[in-house]
Amino acid sequence: MSAMTGDTRSMPLPQLVEDTIESLLPDLMEFRHDIHAHPELGYEEHRTRDQICTALDAAGIEHKTGFAGGTGTIAHLPGAADTAIALRADIDALPIEECTGLPWASRHPGKMHACGHDGHTTILLGTARVLKRLSEEAALPNPVTFVFQPAEEGGGGGEKMCQDGCLDGSVFAPRARAMFGLHGWPSLPLGVVSSSPGPMLAAADHFTLTIKGLGGHAAMPQTTRDPIAAAAAIIQSLQHVVSRRVDPVMGGVISVTSVHSGTTFNIIPGEVVMQGTVRALFTEAQEILREGLAQTTDLLAKAHGCTAELDYQVGYPVTSNDPDATAQYQAIANDLIGPEKAPPFELPCMGAEDFSYYGQHVPACFFALGLIPDGQEAMPSVHHPKFDFTDQALPIGIRMFCGLALQACPD
Repeated sequence: MSAMTGDTRSMPLPQLVEDTIESLLPDLMEFRHDIHAHPELGYEEHRTRDQICTALDAAGIEHKTGFAGGTGTIAHLPGAADTAIALRADIDALPIEECTGLPWASRHPGKMHACGHDGHTTILLGTARVLKRLSEEAALPNPVTFVFQPAEEGGGGGEKMCQDGCLDGSVFAPRARAMFGLHGWPSLPLGVVSSSPGPMLAAADHFTLTIKGLGGHAAMPQTTRDPIAAAAAIIQSLQHVVSRRVDPVMGGVISVTSVHSGTTFNIIPGEVVMQGTVRALFTEAQEILREGLAQTTDLLAKAHGCTAELDYQVGYPVTSNDPDATAQYQAIANDLIGPEKAPPFELPCMGAEDFSYYGQHVPACFFALGLIPDGQEAMPSVHHPKFDFTDQALPIGIRMFCGLALQACPD
């Protein structure tokens, strides 16, 4: 039984919290627009880090920086309990050319905050400022650790933050007993939050497969060992690994997303290079897919007189929500947002998140924050050049984080 087991009662937020959120909103929106205009890729977030630290200094919030290669920051507010509630935001951007046309659009060609990390960062900073104001009136029930993490977009910054002690009490804050994180969700309406216990986001590995054969004239294929024919057979057969080796209740994905070979129409090339991803919501399924990929590529390459060289890179693990941490989240969401605005996360998503690493160390819960503005039926999805985080979602995220930090939960 996890350390989160116990009283799941939540508490209404003090009026001071609500008033502070409202008073800070103009400043927080300006902060988000500023870092949106200056996006930085993973492990390059030096300006973003400096802006976060400047804001923490101005609020009188203790913090240390330089984690996870230099751009990670941990802030802390003391509280009455022996262990802390940890809250996380990711701070990096994506290598995408922005096409929003907004006044605060990216000023750096080929880089943009296309996944909403500018919103996540602003919500966590706003939460720290609100709770700091509350702590000036009375001691917080829980110490709170604020984790500003670099390099979520493929860089594994969450794993490095854990390795650097953001949760174990070795930095300057007490050991964390639970971790919570959020992600702006452009398929949910504004005002809605959603999560569920168990797997929420998939494990995501990637691979590069090189098929080597013997090239030659396209009019005389019998003199060659055609790697393109081998690659075509492999691509088709990989779907049988998914449909015939993995329990269909578990499911999984093998997607070949890049195929490169050849130079012209009448030459059979000597090799084909393919790339792709392997994803599943259960570790057992991921291992079956990994093994099936290796076996299928090797045997089919040999059947075509070729060889296969597989470079398989293990990526983020499954983001699986702890049942007790999720019960805490749900109780607070019901109280602060309302049960009708806090439905279960209907189906897991095959996207991946390095929030998963925190759940390997402490009970953790990740939840979705609705972004579709009022009066709209849809909005651009994340990783789209026209995506922009919805400012009106900022107070909802701050309210949820404050509720989670102030929750009644015994050590």
